[in-house]
Amino acid sequence: MVHFLQTLRLLSCTTALLLTGCSSAYKPQAGDLLFQSLPHGRLVDAIEGATGSPYSHCGIVEENLVRWTVIEAIGPVKSTTLYEWKKRGRGETIWVYRLKGKTAEERAALAEAAKAFLGRPYDIRYRMDDEKIYCSELLYKAHLKLTGQPLAKIQTLGELKWTPFEDLIREIEKAPPPLDREMITPRAVSEAPELEFVGEF
Repeated sequence: MVHFLQTLRLLSCTTALLLTGCSSAYKPQAGDLLFQSLPHGRLVDAIEGATGSPYSHCGIVEENLVRWTVIEAIGPVKSTTLYEWKKRGRGETIWVYRLKGKTAEERAALAEAAKAFLGRPYDIRYRMDDEKIYCSELLYKAHLKLTGQPLAKIQTLGELKWTPFEDLIREIEKAPPPLDREMITPRAVSEAPELEFVGEF
């Protein structure tokens, strides 16, 4: 059994190396927060444009026996292999952040907290209720569930650079843009003082 588990761990490490090549490879840790730029589209361009950031999607790393996965809200909240998650992004680039001053066990607990939202549908209206979940909301609420403390700064739509994307917002809402709607953006999460930047891979 010990040999079997060692073999599984070796396969997991090999997969991590294959993610970026042998030099300067990302060495995943459970609870890492990952960000990426999704392929261009109206919604992705609106997220990046309104926030002034290349980050249009994010997720939380989870360690399994056989492989690393990312818990994410894209469609329903689900787990995706780290390899597939990285391949999806533009240029296959990921940006990695990590909770400051926490043990490996404490960081891993963040991924466990995110599992409470598995299966929830995606919220294309970007509201902060629990019925539907979007990507940065998942990270925010996992941290809130784990620590009782907010992660990052909640903003209203009106505080973002929303005007170039008014037509899309009206299509989604079937109403004028709800400028007082509170939301949490990928950029805001990445700028949270509780996080440290690990690197771009």
